[in-house]
Amino acid sequence: MARLFWRSGVLTILLLLAVVAMSWTDPLDRWFVFFPTAEIERNPASVGLDFEDVYFVTGDGVTLNGWYVPARPGSGEPSGPASEITFLWFHGNGGNLSHRVEDLALLNRRLGVNVFIFDYRGYGRSEGRPSESGVYRDARAALNYLRSRSDVDPNRVVFFGRSLGTVVAVELAAAPPEAWQPYGIILVSPLTSISDMARAVHTWLPMHWLAGNRFNTLARIGNVHSPLLLIHSDKDEIVPVEQGRRLFKAANHPKSFHLWSGAGHNDGFSWADAEFWTSLDDYLASLASLAANES
Repeated sequence: MARLFWRSGVLTILLLLAVVAMSWTDPLDRWFVFFPTAEIERNPASVGLDFEDVYFVTGDGVTLNGWYVPARPGSGEPSGPASEITFLWFHGNGGNLSHRVEDLALLNRRLGVNVFIFDYRGYGRSEGRPSESGVYRDARAALNYLRSRSDVDPNRVVFFGRSLGTVVAVELAAAPPEAWQPYGIILVSPLTSISDMARAVHTWLPMHWLAGNRFNTLARIGNVHSPLLLIHSDKDEIVPVEQGRRLFKAANHPKSFHLWSGAGHNDGFSWADAEFWTSLDDYLASLASLAANES
């Protein structure tokens, strides 16, 4: 009887914690998921890139900040069809867009694509406070802004997500604007869900009870029908590569997987070897081929 009472008490406590978590999802997200910083430490001009500093407004009235960097292929770098592609970049949960400047320059110069990166609410110069529902609204506003630009081909927008940004990219790709699909979707170091991350990080605590069913990429990936490239490092110390493999298995075709050898979760693209860039080149070429076959 004492053992049964103890078990019932533990179950009651866990259920109460779950109820509290559901009532306080935004504070929990701010404490355990989002780690924004306000100071913009540098901009694309610091690495020799032309860029446009832009502001746009979400559906619920929050003003966000982003950078549009036009394609400027250099000598010996890709040009032509790749320069018509625009990456919509969804960054991870820490810092702000200024901490992605080096990687932004590498993508822009190495691949010869336009890049639009923006800060979620509460990050950098963007207003508001971050939350799961909020960053999803931010993603839709960023896409609407990008598709409104006269210098962007709205049918050649590729979603580019990294870490927590993969959740945002998949959520938007799974429910895109009517009669529109992203040209492609690239996921770097994706997580399956916050619940799975809680299990991976807090192996001895039932933190996944508090995480619930939020930020669930695995549940949404089956609704994504754009060509997928998934990149995950075998040395990722934050998001286990097994999560990337599970997500890839659940994804629709066409899809491809590249194992990024040796890089840590937060390592920049300067760590990338020739095979990493070849996987991106081949993927962009495959998008052009698929589009040609469908026309």
